Amino acid sequence: MKILVPVKRVVDYNVKVRVKTDGTGVETAGVKMSMNPFDEIAVEEAIRLKEKGIATEIVAVSLGVAQCAETLRTALAMGADRGILVETDVDLQPLAVAKLLAAIVAQEHPGLVILGKQAIDDDMSATGQMLAALLGWPQGTFASKVAIEGETISVTREVDGGLETVALKLPAIVTTDLRLNEPRYASLPNIMKARKKPIATMKPADLGVDPAPRLVVVSVAEPAKRKAGVKVGSVAELVAKLRTEAKVI
Repeated sequence: MKILVPVKRVVDYNVKVRVKTDGTGVETAGVKMSMNPFDEIAVEEAIRLKEKGIATEIVAVSLGVAQCAETLRTALAMGADRGILVETDVDLQPLAVAKLLAAIVAQEHPGLVILGKQAIDDDMSATGQMLAALLGWPQGTFASKVAIEGETISVTREVDGGLETVALKLPAIVTTDLRLNEPRYASLPNIMKARKKPIATMKPADLGVDPAPRLVVVSVAEPAKRKAGVKVGSVAELVAKLRTEAKVI
C-alpha cells in the first residue's frame, strides 16, 4: 500500500511569532521555519506502518514556495521514499490545498492519506476533512491510535467526551493528533541519503487547479496584553469586583 503524507512548512514552534508592522500578517522574513509538528507525527506513523510491512511506499507532498523542498528533505531523512513539491507563491488556503492534494491522489492512487490534524500557523484544522469530502473517502480525524487489518483501518479518535474508535474502509483519510506517536530524529546517514531521493516539482496549473485565495485577511493584530492582577482585602471586595468590573457574576 502506498501512503501519501502532506507536510507543511511553518514558523518553527520555538519561535515567538510577531505581527508585521503594517498588520497584514505574520513576520516570516529571517525567521526559522520547520515542518508542522502534527505533520511530523503523520510522517512517523507512515514510517511505522512501512516498518510493519503494511506500507510499501511513502510519498511526502508539500505545497508552497520553493523553500518547501527543505521540508520535504526532512520527511525524506525521516524515512519517506520520495517527495512531490507543488510550487507556488500564492498564499494557499485549506480548500486550495485540498483540491491540489485531490489531484495528486488521482495521479498517485495511494491507499491511505495521513496528515496533521491542523497546522500551527493558522489552526484551520480543515484540509483533511475537505480532502475527504472531495474524494468521497471515509475519514478518521484527531487520531491517537491507528491499526490496519486487511482493507480496514481502525482509528481511535480524541473527542471532547474522551475516546471514540471508528472502523474505516480503505482508501481513507487520517489526521493525526498529538498523542499518536513521538516522531524520530533523522540520523546523519539518513540526512545524507535524503539528498539523493527524488523530489518531483510541478505547478498548480499542471494539476488543473486554480489556488487563488477565497478569503481575504483584513488585518492581523497581537492579542491585548493582560493587565496586572490586584490583591483584595476580603471576600466581599472580591465579589464586588467580579460583579462590577469583571461582570462575570
